[in-house]
Amino acid sequence: MDDSRSGRPDSARAPASDLVPDRVALRARYKREAAAAKQVLAPVQGSLRLATLLTVLASVAAVVPFILIAAGCAALLDDEFDRAKRLIVVAFVILALRGLLQAGASILAHLVDARFQLDLRRGIAAKLTRVPLGWFTERSSTEVRGFLQDDVQGLHYLVSHARLDSTAALTVPLVTLIYLFVVDWRPALITLLPLIGYAFALRAMMNPQSQDRLARFDRREHDVAVATTEFVDGIAVVRGFAGGRRTSAAYQDAVDEYAAALQAWKGPMMRIQAASDLLLTPTLLTLVVTAAGLGLTQLGWLAPADLVAFLLVAPALGASFLAIGYGTQAVRQGNAAAARLRDLQQLPELAAPGAGDAELRPGPDVRFEGVEFGYRRGRPVLHDIDLTLIPGTVTALVGPSGAGKSTLAQLVPRFFDPTAGRIMIGGRDLRDYPVAELYRTVGFVLQDVRLIRGTVRENLALADPDAADAALERVARAARIHDRILALPQGYDTVLGEGAVLSGGEAQRLSIARALLADPPVLVLDEATAFADPESEAAVQDAVAELIAGRTVLVIAHRLHTITGVDRIVVLDGGTIVESGTHAELVEADGLYRRLWSANQNALQEVR
Repeated sequence: MDDSRSGRPDSARAPASDLVPDRVALRARYKREAAAAKQVLAPVQGSLRLATLLTVLASVAAVVPFILIAAGCAALLDDEFDRAKRLIVVAFVILALRGLLQAGASILAHLVDARFQLDLRRGIAAKLTRVPLGWFTERSSTEVRGFLQDDVQGLHYLVSHARLDSTAALTVPLVTLIYLFVVDWRPALITLLPLIGYAFALRAMMNPQSQDRLARFDRREHDVAVATTEFVDGIAVVRGFAGGRRTSAAYQDAVDEYAAALQAWKGPMMRIQAASDLLLTPTLLTLVVTAAGLGLTQLGWLAPADLVAFLLVAPALGASFLAIGYGTQAVRQGNAAAARLRDLQQLPELAAPGAGDAELRPGPDVRFEGVEFGYRRGRPVLHDIDLTLIPGTVTALVGPSGAGKSTLAQLVPRFFDPTAGRIMIGGRDLRDYPVAELYRTVGFVLQDVRLIRGTVRENLALADPDAADAALERVARAARIHDRILALPQGYDTVLGEGAVLSGGEAQRLSIARALLADPPVLVLDEATAFADPESEAAVQDAVAELIAGRTVLVIAHRLHTITGVDRIVVLDGGTIVESGTHAELVEADGLYRRLWSANQNALQEVR
């Protein structure tokens, strides 16, 4: 059928040329994820082999009691009561042994999983301390938490259950079929018929058309996730303006297409699955064995005692095969989590610092020498940057949107490393600084303020955990935020996000106070007044003035009227430096800065 909203045909009727790439991509993805799972789980393979061996023994022990019961019934038919009693006693013993083996395998697998998750989380946490800080700025806290929490937890089924379940699901039918063929190959062949039918049903469920529908469903699921994020982010527009109906309609279209894709994939599959599950129900298997056994017994080809063996053992075949099918989705989800974790483990890390720990001069200079930088998946952002930040001065970066201002500023605190050239602080390559020393040397206040969920005191003390209350109050006063903190319900002990919420300008001043407490000789300010209202902006400017005194400062601002008094203004365009000088010099030069300044002045007049 056609999708009436999108106008795109259903995947089942799409041209083959459109389907094959999706099918190939889907299979390639599953193969890549399975390989990733094998690689991530390599440290626990040895322990899981022992758990697997215990599961094999437990699976054999699960079948043996039925065999002994059948033998006991045959003994009763032959009036061998004592032999039958011994067989039943042995069956009880083996059943108890099976319970112990199964419990041992499960406990071992879960203990291995617990240790593995602990080691994996520690490894990821350690990894995150070595990746560029820019990696974090490109991701939400929810996404980062997903690696440590959701994806690690997503491996639980693979470690604790998948291998043991699949081993049991294969061992039980194998032992059962061997026993049945030993008893009599003719009814054993008949018992295989429902299993063969189930295998054909599985093949039908995994046919190319089903794979195509699954690929379409995966795309629609991704589309819904994107549309949901856009819808939630734009909820104010959606509710406040008629134009928001477009966002709402896009979300509704994505949900409708997701539902259609789910129905197209699951509808045919569920019909086949319902029929195939019926083939493996104990009732149907018992009926098949009974019908076949009666016929063979009437023909004299099967002894009645042997029929009892088939009736006891054969029905257990179905449940084992069903376990394989129902664990497939959990395995895929675990493999996908493993692929994401492997990609995280393979992230490039900041180069380790070199030897030597030279003393810094007070107020160190910062030099960019032939610096180039480009993100991995894009073209270079910065080209041939040669720039010196003189100690004790303030240098402002300005330029049109996309000029590379924030990228250049992020290189100073080593959010990223240059792809060419080098950055020197105090005559020493940035890459030679140990991390702790680097962040004692370089401080930064970003436009996107990050506060932890804790008290005001804890947020300030991030810069110096041993700072006394007097030091905290001093920097809060200097940042013009002390009075606001005292107005909070518990003052400095107020938990942010619970006892109070700070405005953008207030949060910015709190981050400035934190930077003052750290007291770094080099400072990077990125849009320090971006989220401040006019009244708060004045307070932020006063706090910034307090912060930059006597430091080597690099500041970014779109509001050019806030940086007219700085020592030097550097103009970026297209990732290169096109102008440099004081405000007066650049306005007189009649270049890009003058045009930006005129636009800034016009915007201020419109606001007034």
